[in-house]
Amino acid sequence: MEIHVFTIFPDMFTGPLNTSILKRAQEQQKVKFHLVDFRCYSPSKHKNVDDSPFGGGVGMVLKPEPIYYAVEAALGDLHDYKGKILLMSPQGKQFDQKMARELAQEERLAIICGHYEGFDERIRFLVDEEISIGDYVLTGGEIPAMVVIDAVCRLLPGVLGESESPLTDSFYNGLLEYPQYTRPREFRGMTVPETLLSGNHEEIRKWRRKEALRRTWLRRPELLKTLVLSDEDKKFLSQIMQEEKGINN
Repeated sequence: MEIHVFTIFPDMFTGPLNTSILKRAQEQQKVKFHLVDFRCYSPSKHKNVDDSPFGGGVGMVLKPEPIYYAVEAALGDLHDYKGKILLMSPQGKQFDQKMARELAQEERLAIICGHYEGFDERIRFLVDEEISIGDYVLTGGEIPAMVVIDAVCRLLPGVLGESESPLTDSFYNGLLEYPQYTRPREFRGMTVPETLLSGNHEEIRKWRRKEALRRTWLRRPELLKTLVLSDEDKKFLSQIMQEEKGINN
């Protein structure tokens, strides 16, 4: 995958893109990043990328020219660009694991990082999709872009050390991840569930599925509304509700 990031703060990406899984993904040539400082494409003498808004108001607004010129210079004729152009924006569609999986199917992505009080409305005509990582305000689109990049790149084939790893992540199958344990078997009075020590793979599978359902039901019950539950899942949920009711009584 090839990812272009358009930002006025390319140095912000140096650490995240050259550490851990993203560093390994580049070394394995699974992904290639291009950081483009769109300030360099400003037509003004002082390389300004923002200006005060028409109609008045506080703050500054990103101008359209630097972003358009930068995108066109990096991607070429946009009619021939085989990928998606994304705009990080608090007004965008909420980013989730489903969207990450969809974006991981693309061969190319371009991400535009907004900044200041907003951006000229005409920039929206340049993009395929606007993405938000949550209902809160950040200084710019750089950190949200890093979130999208990390979530997408770890889904690329061969990026993770074990091919099964993403399959057990929270949200991958619509559920939160089941509890995980490792050595020691007992720590400060807290012990590992006996089922995980039994060596019985079918019982371990059932335990993990049930505990994933339990954790989701307790913490994010709205996620269950979008799932197609098997008869086994429904049985587990019934047991969970009875068990939790007994705990709380």
